[in-house]
Amino acid sequence: MADVSTLSRRPRMKFWGWGTAEDTLGAEEKRLVEGTLAALAPGGLQETPPPREDEVDLPAPRLSAPRALSQIVSTTAYDRLVHTYGKSYADIARMLLRRAGVAPDLVAFPRCEQDVADLLDFADSANAAVIPFGAGSSVCGGVEPDVGGAYAGTISMDLQYLSSIAEIDPTSRTARVQAGILGPELEAGLRPHGLTLRHFPQSFEHSTLGGWIATRSGGHYASLYTHIDDFVESTRSITPRGVMETRRLPGSGAGPSPDRAMIGSEGILGVITEAWMRLQHRPRWRASASVTFDDLHSGAEAVRALSQSGLFPTNCRLLDPEEVRMNRVGDGRSTTVVLGFESADHPLDAWMQRALELVADHGGRYDAEAVKRSLAGEEEQRKGAAGAWRNAFIRMPYWRDRMIGAGVIMDTFETAITWDRFPDFYRSIKDEMAAAIRRITGRDVALSCRFTHVYPDGPAPYFSYTVLGSDSGDLDSALAQWRQIKAASNAVVVAHGGTVTHHHAVGRDHRSGYERQMPPLYLEGLRAMKHSLDPKGVLNPGVLVDPVDRSVGFTGIMRDVK
Repeated sequence: MADVSTLSRRPRMKFWGWGTAEDTLGAEEKRLVEGTLAALAPGGLQETPPPREDEVDLPAPRLSAPRALSQIVSTTAYDRLVHTYGKSYADIARMLLRRAGVAPDLVAFPRCEQDVADLLDFADSANAAVIPFGAGSSVCGGVEPDVGGAYAGTISMDLQYLSSIAEIDPTSRTARVQAGILGPELEAGLRPHGLTLRHFPQSFEHSTLGGWIATRSGGHYASLYTHIDDFVESTRSITPRGVMETRRLPGSGAGPSPDRAMIGSEGILGVITEAWMRLQHRPRWRASASVTFDDLHSGAEAVRALSQSGLFPTNCRLLDPEEVRMNRVGDGRSTTVVLGFESADHPLDAWMQRALELVADHGGRYDAEAVKRSLAGEEEQRKGAAGAWRNAFIRMPYWRDRMIGAGVIMDTFETAITWDRFPDFYRSIKDEMAAAIRRITGRDVALSCRFTHVYPDGPAPYFSYTVLGSDSGDLDSALAQWRQIKAASNAVVVAHGGTVTHHHAVGRDHRSGYERQMPPLYLEGLRAMKHSLDPKGVLNPGVLVDPVDRSVGFTGIMRDVK
């Protein structure tokens, strides 16, 4: 094996939390987090400090790479720890507990597609499972090498060296991009050409193009271009059976799409190595407004009107009063809609004017002078309620890490539902999940809700909650409670007609809801497709479906909660 501390080319990442090793909370952020902790437990809380590498017991590797692969394979503690979990509540909690018993036996860093093929051949011969790994920002157990006892070992395959923009077609406004490229690297490479992918999930800094495609990532746009699906022109993947590359086309009616099979496949069908992506010119005009409503129903009806107007706002996030209060963007007595437009082609006055007419029809109030400043080119989207919410959204993962260490359960779940069912759905989810969390933790909790994306036929509500799991800082107890809360949220959103996930993927943590949501015949067909492309079931077993003839079941943190 290579005798180095890491084979990674990236800045040193926290193996126990979000971001790089240098990322810390600022003084004001610490004050806000400590104020929240004090409100939850006035008597103070016992906090678990972040672990050092030498404090985490790692099982000895069960596999040895062949000589031909030794220079791209690592067994160092750091590399194995970084690739043990993603960044969900449960992942952070287990690392703070110094538990990494499912760490991968080997971490591979292929430099080219041939390396990917050779690693899959080795895994096939060694009865090893391979977990494709982008940058590890999964929040649903999607990269966890917990595959049950049917395998001789596990290999985490990190694609970070496949990170180039190989080709740009300015005429078609597309680019051929390798899957291991990080979001900031991609945008930096496109900027000199005046182009952008304009796909900005919350994990943008710490996620890759391949990860976005494999998980059907949701991004920057609140309407029209909501998922990475909308930007994928063609894909190239390495499967255990060989290469699968699709044809570049702007559209096709030629049967079921192989690209659609790979988008959202979460690494179970093949390793996505590159894709042709549809690009856009960089925006020149932006306009934004913060609109308040007396009640949630009026705000939701205004958003419905916007979503059905054909205006296609770039940003159209409804924040319910509790979301407003929790993110400190208002007093928590009003519903707020953060509205925005952008364009590379034309000024936005007419679009914004019509949007404001629509929200006013539903009782919306806004600062007309702030809107004028926005249309004149001032960055109003970084000021006021919109700016405060944006900052909280970006920084929330860092705040969460500190809260988890104090025994606080801080998590989210998201879904989508049609407009006709939204009012009852919203009330039912808030009431039933509040009751479930009270039953599980013994404490009252306030759930907040916002819309992350909106469609002509319905919104994507995103629910958040913060509750003290243990006033003594007992992470074991808090983790057990989180398991039950996650199982309850999976069941409740599906039972009321929503999807178990709108943009956070299925992984292992959402699989119970996914199986309730999907037609049994479809799951049978998906298993058959996996068996055809991956006959020995080596690719990410336990995610979406079990391989044929291998009973992996519910692995990872949800193993005991079916």
